[in-house]
Parts: sequence; structure tokens; C-alpha cells
Amino acid sequence: MPDLLAFISVIFSVQSLEMLIMPFDFDFMRRAFLVVAIVCMPMALLSCYIVLKGWSLMGDAIAHAVLPGIVVAYLLAIPLSIGAFGAGLCCAMTTGFIKDNSRLREDTIMGIVFSGMFAVGIILFHKAETDLHLTHLLLGDVLGITNAGVIETSIIALTVLLVIVVRGRDLMLLIFDPQQAQVTGISVRYWNYGLQILLALTIVAALQAVGMILSIALLIAPGACALLMTKRFSQMLWISMAIALGCSLLGVYTSFFIDSAPAATIVLYMAALFCVLFSYKIYSDKQLVKTKTVAVIPLDPATGLKPGY
Repeated sequence: MPDLLAFISVIFSVQSLEMLIMPFDFDFMRRAFLVVAIVCMPMALLSCYIVLKGWSLMGDAIAHAVLPGIVVAYLLAIPLSIGAFGAGLCCAMTTGFIKDNSRLREDTIMGIVFSGMFAVGIILFHKAETDLHLTHLLLGDVLGITNAGVIETSIIALTVLLVIVVRGRDLMLLIFDPQQAQVTGISVRYWNYGLQILLALTIVAALQAVGMILSIALLIAPGACALLMTKRFSQMLWISMAIALGCSLLGVYTSFFIDSAPAATIVLYMAALFCVLFSYKIYSDKQLVKTKTVAVIPLDPATGLKPGY
């Protein structure tokens, strides 16, 4: 018992507490916490919509397609977010146009469009003389974000969040019952494009925080985890936001101590949580089937018990 008390006192000593709060002593860490907290909210909400609509590949496509826009924006000396949004919008509109004028499946079209635009971006990046770091574009650089970057990211993320909150019912109707949405006067085509625009804006907001590649995980993992926990859409939204916020803050915090990439650490936490939830769901489903099977076995007339008991 004395050894246990001594161990607890060491854990909660002043020196240990100072080490635990050390990440908050640095400006770049405080900015990182703020940015990921702001960015993960609209991404978590959109995650629920695109997971239920089956648009995970659309998020992947737009995330890859922004690269040529970024390079062109750099060469034209305009904000990179403008170029990224233009390229993402071009990808979404091109995909929709080909789908409306061909018999190809949407996933096939998205695969062709995003791989083609990503290839163009890679070629432009290597041909153009830039001081951009491809690793930062692909994986993000949240620790190097400036105050101007925080403001720009916050404006974009909060705009997307406001649209989702105000028009969330229209988006929900579009996903669950497109025919009813059409009857009530909601333009399905308009809102399909609108959802793609929101995806493009969200990815642009997340570029500096988690990059093009890892933003895909933030657009899929929170909604997928929430879907394993509940069947009610309203609860799914809140659970998704809680998961995204918790994993994002914990990922940035952990990366400080283990010297890892914050974005990758965030995604790792989400992947681990998904594995845990998926394993628990399989276990609970098996237990439920076993309980129902035992319940339907008739009683033995002689003993009044179920056979084998």
C-alpha cells in the first residue's frame, strides 16, 4: 500500500503536471489545437452525410484533385486556397457532367477524373520551380500554420459548418429519400453539386492541418465510427463530432511527446477506435444471436430445463 501511494504521488507531482501541460506553453501547439478543433467539426458532420450516401470515393477524388489548383495558384501568386477550391470544384463538376451524359458508374468516373487531375498536379509540381513542400501538401503542416492561416481556415470551416446547420434537413432528405426531396421542391441535382462544393471547401480548410491525403480519413472515419454506435441520424451527428474532436486533440497532444506527425497520429487514433468499435459490434451481435437461439429452444418436459442445461 505505501508503494502504491508513493507511485500515485510521483504521477501527480508538480514536475509531472508541468510536463503534461508543456504542449500548451508553445504558440505553435496552441494554434495547432485550435485549427484541428475548428476543422474537425464540419468534417465530422459531412462525414455522416457522405458515409450514408456512399460518397466516400468522392471525398477521395476531390482531395487528390486539388493538387494542380494549388500549383497553378502558387505560380499565379494568388492564395493557394483559391486554386485548391477551383480544382476541387472542377473535379466535382466534371464528374457530375460525365455521369449525366454517359452510362458509366459514378465510382468509375471519379477514379478516372481524380487520378488524371492528380497526375497533372504531380507533373506541374515537378516542372514548376516552387518552394512548396510536397510532403506538407500531402500530409499537412499544422505545426507550421501561421495566424493568417488560422484565420483563413477558420473562415472556410465555419462557413461550411453554418451551411450544414442551416440546410441540414435538405441534405438529410436528399440522402434518405431523393424522390421525396424532388416532390417537396428540393432540386436533387442542385444539392448534389452543393454537397460536392461543401466537400471541396472542407478539404481546402483542412489542407494546412492534415493535408490532401489524410483529410480523406477525417471525412470518413468519424461517420463510420458513429454508424457502428447508433442507428439514429441525430445521435450519429453528435457522436461523429465528439469522436473527431477527441481524436484530433488527442492526436496533436500525443504527437508532441512521441515526435510524430500530428495528422498521422490523429488518423491512427481514429483507425484504432474504428477497430475497437467494429470488434465490439461483432462480439455483441454474436451474443445477441446466441441469446435468441437459446430463447427459442423448447424446455425438456421431464426436467423443465432447456436441453444441455
